[in-house]
Amino acid sequence: QYFVDVDDIVAEKIVVSKESLRGTHFRRAGPRQKVYFESDEVHACIVTCGGLCPGLNTMIREIVCGLYHMYGVTGVLGIERLIGRIQRFLCSKHNPLTPKVVNDIHKRGGTIFGTLRGGHDTSKIVDSIQDRGINQVLIFEEIRRRGLKVAVVGIPKIIDNDIPVIDKSFGFDTAVEEAQRAISAAHVESESTENGIGVVKLMGRHSGFIAMYATLASRDVDCSLIPESPFYLEGPGGLFEYIEKRLNENGHMVIVVTEGAGQELLSGNTCTMDNIDASGNKQLQDVGFWISQKIKDHFSKKQKLTINLKYIDPTYMICAVPSNASDNVYCTLLAHSAIHGAMAGYTGFTVGPVNGKHSCIPFQRITERQNKVVITDRMWARCLSSTNQPSFFSPKQLFEKIGDEKHGDNHVEDLAIK
Repeated sequence: QYFVDVDDIVAEKIVVSKESLRGTHFRRAGPRQKVYFESDEVHACIVTCGGLCPGLNTMIREIVCGLYHMYGVTGVLGIERLIGRIQRFLCSKHNPLTPKVVNDIHKRGGTIFGTLRGGHDTSKIVDSIQDRGINQVLIFEEIRRRGLKVAVVGIPKIIDNDIPVIDKSFGFDTAVEEAQRAISAAHVESESTENGIGVVKLMGRHSGFIAMYATLASRDVDCSLIPESPFYLEGPGGLFEYIEKRLNENGHMVIVVTEGAGQELLSGNTCTMDNIDASGNKQLQDVGFWISQKIKDHFSKKQKLTINLKYIDPTYMICAVPSNASDNVYCTLLAHSAIHGAMAGYTGFTVGPVNGKHSCIPFQRITERQNKVVITDRMWARCLSSTNQPSFFSPKQLFEKIGDEKHGDNHVEDLAIK
């Protein structure tokens, strides 16, 4: 098959002038003519960590089948809940995986290995890896410190699509597709009653990509609220005024709110370091329930306008579904890129498309920041055009936001040569 040259690279940013810095480049993912591991010596293991995401079982299947069919690797294990609790790794049964075992798992949601959030004892995990002779697994820093012959490869998984550098995270297309079903249900409910309001809460702790794309795709949303774009409730230009306007015009409306939106408005300081989940993330209050109650309270005081509000939270329904056709194909490409990189002897990297070309990306590049919706870009402007909602920004706030983004990570002069 086609082999990738060892010096083939992919640019993170497109350089537009001779005077621009060269920018950051990554190794091109793909099969190498020279491999580092002998196939019959490989002991690979696969683990899924964190929350559920559409496509996890597809990824497992394609890694197993890819190692087996492309490299003749038969020693592939599935590890149950590695990151959640160390005893689960040390005492769990190790399931030898073959293409026959994983043949149909992509048709199911979730992950066949299970998944947990929380801390772990890295040293004990690596002890177990060393004892069992596993040489392809994701516990990079401790393995590198010990100088073990272990290739460590990650495939970034988050449904919110907030991983930097890569074009898109797997499961995102499925999440947008499923989110539309909830939006459609909210639209039917709101349209069927007088002054009906459908409120849909979607995933997105720090970024509103699912809400933005689902809003654009559905065309039934009248207001989309995301973490990157602050909003206010009362007063001229506020959310309450806009709701009243839309109800007077159409008699119903649909509001999409991202889970991380408006947290600064909720009573009590919810984003404190004292309130964190098992993964170390700040716990958020239910902004969907909060904003629904605020809307009800506001209009209950206005005797001339009675509303009928329905609140829909499809979060776990979306996370648990099998991946759609688009994500199935995408997961295959990611799995193959990970396999080729590991067999070539690369370690401490993750894979994903950068400007449309699959690349090997150092771990630190995808953990140093989060990808967010740029509300001064055209995609968010298209979303606002679709909903006809106000930006909820004053001219002064918008000017300051543009200034911050111009001098931030996206500015070409800030790129370092790698």
